Parts: sequence; structure tokens; C-alpha cells
Amino acid sequence: MADRADALLVGGPRRAAPRATGPARRLRGDLPCAAVAAAFVLAQVLLVPPAMGLGWDEIVYVSQITAHHPAAFFSAPRSRGVTLLAAPVASWSSSTVLLRLWLAVLSGVGLYLGLRAWRGLYPARVLATAGAFFATLWITLFYGPQAMPNYWVAVGALVCVGSWLRARREGAGRAPLWGVAAGAALMALMRPADAVWVSLPLLALALLRGHWRLLLAVLGGLVAGGGEWVIEAYAWYGGLGERLSRASEIQGGLGWSVAVDDQLRSLGGRALCRPCTGSPANPVVVAWWCVLPFLAVLGVLVAARAGRAVRAAVPFACAATAAVPYLFMIGYAAPRFLQPAYALLAIPLAEALWHLVRDANGRWRRGAAAVTALALAGHLAVQLAVLEGTVHRNVDARRAWARTAGELHRLGVRPPCLLVGTEAIPIGYYTGCSSGAVGGNNGNTTPARVTDTARRRPVAVVLLPDAAAPGYARSWTRHRVGDRDCLIAPAGGGAAG
Repeated sequence: MADRADALLVGGPRRAAPRATGPARRLRGDLPCAAVAAAFVLAQVLLVPPAMGLGWDEIVYVSQITAHHPAAFFSAPRSRGVTLLAAPVASWSSSTVLLRLWLAVLSGVGLYLGLRAWRGLYPARVLATAGAFFATLWITLFYGPQAMPNYWVAVGALVCVGSWLRARREGAGRAPLWGVAAGAALMALMRPADAVWVSLPLLALALLRGHWRLLLAVLGGLVAGGGEWVIEAYAWYGGLGERLSRASEIQGGLGWSVAVDDQLRSLGGRALCRPCTGSPANPVVVAWWCVLPFLAVLGVLVAARAGRAVRAAVPFACAATAAVPYLFMIGYAAPRFLQPAYALLAIPLAEALWHLVRDANGRWRRGAAAVTALALAGHLAVQLAVLEGTVHRNVDARRAWARTAGELHRLGVRPPCLLVGTEAIPIGYYTGCSSGAVGGNNGNTTPARVTDTARRRPVAVVLLPDAAAPGYARSWTRHRVGDRDCLIAPAGGGAAG
């Protein structure tokens, strides 16, 4: 079989139909992926309420740029890429609806560009199928309109790997090289460590095969996207090694730690599984997760038989390296961590699905097509059910933060103010207060500084119900606010030292 993305094998002699050329052909090839991207945007708007409040991590990223709330503590592992994505809206508006709509549209454009980077490597139907699979995962739909980095690492991975495969062909020109650099830069801008893991197979292959331009394009993109993170390491953390060490500490210490079972537990809609206790999600929910690698392997084998081994094996390898740290190096899980792996595995998976439903002559295998369609319909139903439950829980949690903020306002804690303690970052954001912590992963202040601040402005400590008060706030007035206890410093500076 010819190694051409648009090759169609048909049975029996027939007269070849006239083929569209130039812009018309390119437009026809782009339409399926554009339709998938547009449907993805619409699905986000309909299924994830734009009015849903900001989550904890979103608050950290968005507060860095907004003028309407104090900036939350920005810990060592985080990068500024999400803040830049949110800046066109968050820098002038406090509207969560506008921000969500902006990010939904932007994520649709990102998906389209990520699939378009593979044009010429696979038929349009394969790319559209890959995009549809990735876009209909509850994880993708839920995080697409959120100010979070993992989806954008996935988009960068699609752009980088697809462009890399196009650039290795003779006569490809410079455009794919720019795509490689842009994809690598986007990944590094969002999560530098993830960018390195995704890029390892690309760097290794370019080095072994002597593709020096490809090697430089990947490295250049990583440096361009991750440069700010490195500069910040020396400016604020005492060096790159110190920042990496602190980031590892915050993430529980990177090292051998099998988290596969944690990922299984998180697939039922848990945004963060830390500590990850309890039983795995329903087997029906995790079925796709177990089947995915086998279908992806089948896709690689199908592509190898058709003379396209490299273009299927490379995304598979990049997906595997992207998943390694989150399956075998941390002691907790979040479904979004594996989004880059899912996006890359979607390419060979789509190849496998088309192989299952069409024979070598291009004819439909009706029985296989019916079974595959039924399985995909069930898969979609499960994803939407998990998404609905996840959205409901998160909407409730964020409304609870807003109610707590309203109660704190009633008790006199109004901006400018300071909140410390449990969930100080999200509750502080909704209250309009600065947030602080005297220890832990977000430690950025001391008891002495808290009590000094209490002499000048309202300060409250948020605790779990009936939890012991910290020493510096034992004399403060305790109030039950929602499902939390809040210790509020006396007006005029009566804080205990």
C-alpha cells in the first residue's frame, strides 16, 4: 500500500474521479477537523456552565493578572502560560462568563490547529475521528473552558509531533519546523517538565538520525517557552536546582511510585485524588481507559503494514513518555495530567477504528461497523454522565466558597483583608482578600506577620470544624461559617502575639 495519507483502495477497475486541487482540496480536507473543533466549542458552552466559578488552581493563575483581586501565592511547579492565555479577558474584566467563553473558543481553535498540523500524514477522516475522540472525553470537555494548563500541553504536543513528522519528509520546507518550535514552546510555556517528557522521543530520534534542524527546532521551542520559568527560578528561588527541588517536594517527591490505581480511582470525576483512597471508578467508566492502549497499538500495527510505521509509532512513543511521570513517579492522580497522552494516542486509535470498520478495498464491514458504533455511543454516554456529575460537584463547591465569602463580608471581613488557613486561596479570592499560609506547600507568611497585619486590616483564619486554633489566634472570635470555622481578629489590633 502506498505511503500516502489520501490513498484510497477500492475494489475493481473504475475511472478515477477528478481530484480537487489547490485551495479547494485543502479546504475540503480541513472541513471535517474544523467541524469537530466547532462542535467542541459548542459542547463546552452547553455542558459546562460559563457561570461556574473559578476553581482553586484557576484562581492562582487568573489572580496573577487581574486587577480585581490580590494575587495568590504562585508555587514552584507552576508556570505563567495559563495566565497569559487568560490575560486578554482577565486583565480588564472580572466576569467569569466572559473568561469561560474566551477559553472555550480558544480551545476550539487550539484543537483545530493541533489536528491541522497532521494534515498530509493521515486522511481527514482519521484526523477528525481522533479529534472527536479526544474532544468528547469528559476530561477534555470539562477543562477546555478552564484556566488550566494540561489541555494546552496536549494541543502543543499535537502541533509539535505532527509538525515534526511532516518536517522529516524531504521538501517539506520551513513551515513544519516553525510548527515544531511553536508546539514545543507552547508546551514549555504551560508546563516545562511535561514538555520535556513529551519531547524525549523526538529529541532521541532526531539525534540518532542526524536530523539536526529538527533537533534544534525542538530545543529552541523548549528554551523559548521555558525560558521565563528558568529566569524566575534564579530570580525567586535561588537557582534552577532549588526550584526543581521545591517543585518535587510540593508534588510529594518525584520517584518510583505506581499511580496507575490512583488514575483509575480518579476517572469517575475526581479533579484531584490526593490522597487517593477509596475504590476505583465503575468498570464501565474505566473501560475506555483499559482499551485505549490496545487500540493504539493496533493502530500502530495497521500503519506499519501500510508503510506508515514512523508516523504512528512516534505519537505513541511521545504519549508513553508523557504518561510516565504521572503513572509511575507521583503518589497521587488527577485525570487532567494525562491529557497530552490521550491527545497523541487518539491518532493511532482513530487509525485502528477505521481499520476495524473498513476492509482493504475500502468497503464497510457492516457487522464490525455496527458494533464499533454501538461501543462509541456507549462510550459517549458514559463520558457525558461523568461530566454531568463532575460539573454538578464543582458548581456546588464553588458556590459554597462564594457563600462563605458572603458570610465573611457580613462579619466585617472585607477588602483589604487577609485570610489564612484551610482553603484560604479560593475563599480569599471570592472574599476579595489576600491569602496566606504559615506553612505547607503554599507557605508564604509567618504568625508574626499575620498578627501584625491584623492590627491594620481585617484578618481571619479558616479552619476545619472544631479544629484547634493556631497559637497566634487563640483569643480571636470563632464563628461557624458554612462548613468551616473562622477565627476573626478583633478590630483595632487585638491579636495575640
